[in-house]
Amino acid sequence: MQGSWRKAALAATLSIVGVSAGLALATPAQAQIVESGSVSFGGDPGDYITDGGSYSYSTDDGDQLKVDGPLDNSRVSVSISGYNGDQWSLTFDAPGSAALTPGTYETTNRYPYNGAGPGLDLSGNGRGCENATGTFTIINAVFGYKGYLRTFDATFEQYCNGATAAARGEVHIANPPPPERLELSLAVATDGIAHRVNGNAVLHGTVTCNQPVSVSLDGTVTQIVRKVIVRGSFSTQVTCTPGSAVPWTAAAVPTGTTPFAKGLAEAITRAIGYDIPYDEYVFVTDTSTVKLTRS
Repeated sequence: MQGSWRKAALAATLSIVGVSAGLALATPAQAQIVESGSVSFGGDPGDYITDGGSYSYSTDDGDQLKVDGPLDNSRVSVSISGYNGDQWSLTFDAPGSAALTPGTYETTNRYPYNGAGPGLDLSGNGRGCENATGTFTIINAVFGYKGYLRTFDATFEQYCNGATAAARGEVHIANPPPPERLELSLAVATDGIAHRVNGNAVLHGTVTCNQPVSVSLDGTVTQIVRKVIVRGSFSTQVTCTPGSAVPWTAAAVPTGTTPFAKGLAEAITRAIGYDIPYDEYVFVTDTSTVKLTRS
């Protein structure tokens, strides 16, 4: 009967607030520098954007290309910084929140004023359309996690401000595989110490990771001692390196006057690391029964 009371009381006092194994909410994708790519375009005589000229940019020639877009892969924007000082922007936008997939899209207005329809915009070097129509064809589009653009090939045709003259061009982008996402694992040992002098509960365990990262650990220990609920929190930090389990130790200080004692206790532990390439926190949790011994 006493054991049943202990279990019921212990279960009633334990909780995890907003914590589960997995990833924090994703943030918008950041600008991504293109490793290998090219953009070329030219215009008919009378086209306002190109003034009838031809332009070509390539990472092989020292020009810098950057791409960005939302997490739903519905848009790809290419920023061009030419080695000669030219600055251009080229955007392909799918209808609504649909992902850009291979196919031809007819545009009725330029991005970002295209509403629920597809949008296109080529502008730069001090020139831009007030309104524009046109078409673009996505030949290939391969995305990774959080909008990472692996490969992208497209052609386009833009008519600026109702003119019959057009600007036409193409873009080709090839990037390496996306960075590996941070993975953490957490282990909590089933043995711990209840200190006679200070009444703390000392826990230990290990964390593992697939890339170097600073890991913060925190949690709570709860125990029933002579029908009194004893609870304390703990935190520590370790530097995790891939290839081996990194040990950690932390002491939970009881919040009341009753110290932790010899016997079973429940520990809720969380490990958190920051994934720099994807700008997000990764965390894992563990709930374990720990047997405390006197020391």
